[in-house]
Amino acid sequence: MKDLIAKINAEIENFKTESESLAEKGVKAAGARARKSSLEIEKLLKEFRKVSIEESKK
Repeated sequence: MKDLIAKINAEIENFKTESESLAEKGVKAAGARARKSSLEIEKLLKEFRKVSIEESKK
């Protein structure tokens, strides 16, 4: 579970970096990378939810 949390935090940092590049510098490619990162965050959060529920049942 700690590994999953670390992956989530890393992906959130990546999203922050890319979205700031898009918003502040107008880098269009950063927008695509930010959108890709947001999809990955969504997948990781769903996985976290599954793991969290399993852990609470123990």
